[in-house]
Amino acid sequence: MKQRYYSLDVFRGATVALMIMVNNPGSWGHMFAPLKHAEWHGCTPTDLVFPFFLFAVGNAMSFVIPRLQEAGPAVFWQKVLKRTVLIFLIGLFINWWPFVQWAQDTLVFKQWSYADDSMRGVRILGVLQRIALAYCFASIIAYYFREKAIIWISTFILVVYWAVCAFLGTPGDPYSLQGWFGTAYDIQILGVAHVYKGEGVPFDPEGLMSTLPAIVQVVLGYLAGTYIKKQGQVDWLWKKVPASQEPHFKLLSGLFVTGFILVVLAWVWSLGFPINKKIWTSSYVLYTTGLGVMTIGGMIWFIEVQGVKNSLTRFFDVFGKNPLFIFVLSGLLPRLVGLWRIPDGVGEDGLPVYTNALNWFYTHICAQLPGPPEVGSFAYSLCFLAFMWVICYILDKKKIYIKV
Repeated sequence: MKQRYYSLDVFRGATVALMIMVNNPGSWGHMFAPLKHAEWHGCTPTDLVFPFFLFAVGNAMSFVIPRLQEAGPAVFWQKVLKRTVLIFLIGLFINWWPFVQWAQDTLVFKQWSYADDSMRGVRILGVLQRIALAYCFASIIAYYFREKAIIWISTFILVVYWAVCAFLGTPGDPYSLQGWFGTAYDIQILGVAHVYKGEGVPFDPEGLMSTLPAIVQVVLGYLAGTYIKKQGQVDWLWKKVPASQEPHFKLLSGLFVTGFILVVLAWVWSLGFPINKKIWTSSYVLYTTGLGVMTIGGMIWFIEVQGVKNSLTRFFDVFGKNPLFIFVLSGLLPRLVGLWRIPDGVGEDGLPVYTNALNWFYTHICAQLPGPPEVGSFAYSLCFLAFMWVICYILDKKKIYIKV
């Protein structure tokens, strides 16, 4: 990506870094409120991370789609389908990894499904799977339609999703955990054994039905990236210029006004269709996209116009160089380390107690820090993030960029 769009690299890297941090606390029971997802309706800072990443995927598409349009449909379908399948399979690989698990003192194979328990099995969907599906359909829309048509298609998807949620959900309570219509389809298509159960019941926050509005998240990122490209054809983006210069004013004012309008529309829509990440409501799409557009605008102002490039921007930029690889590694590494059991004292029954290296580090180092337990849990997240950054930094220094 060209130097003039360095702010988009930083945005993508910051999103990946935050995804890694919130997914790896020292203890899920001890987290500061902003680092938790909303229990159901509502939006915390953590609830912005995933949609921001999808928005960043769309930004990157705005640079790739024109080249694919020049190359022709055959090249387009080959590249998009290949990337979609690979990302989806990597996500499935993470869910199954490391293929074995401890059962008392024996390592046993982690089966795809269990004959003696219809509720147990490997989850099929997840974060990367949603990214793959949303990227695939957003690419098709971006490739075959012009910008005005894309806006109408996006509007149609969001409105239809609202209508489907309202009319197919439980009458009187269609937007609740039990009343949302999509769970029944996920179970019917995927099987109850392969659906997420972290809410206490079979319910997948990255389910098939809620992936439909997520497609729009990517599409809107593509439109934002296209707008930035068109307004950034002149040299002002990488030179300091007077604040009154027209292209600079037009781009930033366009981003901030658009972002503000989307947020207001989301607030109004949320009166009838609540902002909710777990079922990815249409109001949630508009709200997070609006904040994403304004965040990009702010980064362009500080980084490109004001020339602010410091240790913080470089820290996030490193993550942006290998975003998919480092996110996958952050999911694989803790599970692999979890197989390596080390003695950690004796239990009340006199039997040895085992832990793993990461849990030991949290319990004996981070959790011992003064203050509430959330401090130690957050410190562990920062240490894990720093370790991931070191890996990204080494790869960047060696010019190794792992892409799918």
